[in-house]
Amino acid sequence: MVDLECKAAKSVTTDMSGTTSPKLSKSHDTLPTNSSHPVRVTDHDLSPASTSSCDAYEDYFRIPELAKLWTSRDFPNWHNESIIKPALQALEVTFRLVSLVLSDPRPYANQREWTRRLESLVTRQVEIVALLCEDGEDDPETRGTAPFVDLSTEIGVLGRGGSSAEVWKMDGSGAAHRAVSRTSEWSLLPRLATWQKSEAVASRMMFAIECAMRRCPYTLGLGEPNLEGKPNLEYDLVSRPSDLHSMKRTSADLRRRFSNNYEDHTLFTTHQILESWIFSARELLKRISKRIDRREFDRASSDCWLLNETWKLLTEIEDLNLLMDPDDFLRLKNQLAIKAVTESESFCFRSRGLVELTRSSMDLKQRVPAILSVEVDPSGGPRVQEAAMKLYREHRTEEKDMIHLLQAMQAMEASLKRFYFSYRQLVGVAMGSLEANGNRPVSTISADSSISTIFSEPTWFPSLDAAKTFLGDFWHCELLGGRSNGNGAADCRGRMKVVN
Repeated sequence: MVDLECKAAKSVTTDMSGTTSPKLSKSHDTLPTNSSHPVRVTDHDLSPASTSSCDAYEDYFRIPELAKLWTSRDFPNWHNESIIKPALQALEVTFRLVSLVLSDPRPYANQREWTRRLESLVTRQVEIVALLCEDGEDDPETRGTAPFVDLSTEIGVLGRGGSSAEVWKMDGSGAAHRAVSRTSEWSLLPRLATWQKSEAVASRMMFAIECAMRRCPYTLGLGEPNLEGKPNLEYDLVSRPSDLHSMKRTSADLRRRFSNNYEDHTLFTTHQILESWIFSARELLKRISKRIDRREFDRASSDCWLLNETWKLLTEIEDLNLLMDPDDFLRLKNQLAIKAVTESESFCFRSRGLVELTRSSMDLKQRVPAILSVEVDPSGGPRVQEAAMKLYREHRTEEKDMIHLLQAMQAMEASLKRFYFSYRQLVGVAMGSLEANGNRPVSTISADSSISTIFSEPTWFPSLDAAKTFLGDFWHCELLGGRSNGNGAADCRGRMKVVN
């Protein structure tokens, strides 16, 4: 993540001595770097950088213009538009990045690894998009609302106003039943398929789309084979590729601002992909909250697993920065005046969207008591823990979706923390460990920065964690006939009573 202006992050102390959940401090004072007390970053502590630095970040990557495309509602009856549209736009920007990488004139650029990574990234994105589309068709409220065009035609002709259209006969059908294979007019993927240098790459991406969309009743219409002759999504109307690609860096901008530094193209495009998926994930979180409120745990758990995959995808997108040429990137870094004074000035906090996504993901921990239909004991008693142990132990058919949801929430937490841990390592590799540590000697580094404590703090779900700990101990006692190492048979019987 790029930092265009530096600002010290806010740190607070948390009382970890009690048995109850830690309370949040309202203090905004920055702790000294040699403090021996651990600092815990919570959703209330986490905040974006200064307004000026966030504005500079958004201006550099043209986030306000992108946001207009993300939030446009061109299909009022399509309830999943706010989630799927930015995801498709991220996919389209990835095609632009493929074109940029294969057009890179620098002889020292690592095009082989770039190509491999981008093929993997497109495949991962298409898989998530396909799951989002499938979910929309499985939900009775949203089924059939996606804007797609039926390719069936009695005469085998479909007017497309200048686009290429291939007419072919379906196996086992008569001459009166044909389908028209439509291809997007404005997407870059069909154009990449016509360029000798990118033909093989584009072909593999098209087959990835074909495979990922097999379970969906429609396909994307990006040149994939569409062997089943399924309807095509109105891709050009949904993702608006022409508007999207008008926001790219121009050669004139590059020469004027950065002396023709090609890594500016890479950095700019990569972060547009990242921000598009961040917006999609934020909309997905809103849907998760609504489904939990309606106690639709089956669909909420499916969305949570999708959120988990999205956090993994964000990590993969950020890792693309490892492929940038060190000399060109560090020159660009200084041209952009990127510099951290302390470790707490993590570059990623310049993204308001990422900060908000992190906060909302953390807020899912507050949903656990409602999911288990218990109230938190104000005296700190283990009500939630005991309800979770009972849920895990009894395996009631009507409660299986609750287990799936809780598991997905904990998996999402792990993926989020993995993102921030990976990000901190990424900054060290791309800019050097001194820069990652806020230009402080290694001997003076303490774990008091916002980004470090995100991945090193205790679990957000202590009651679920304790429930699994005691459930594991119950089975240990059960299998050993009531004996437990160091706890005694009486203690084992007491714990088995709680579980039963």
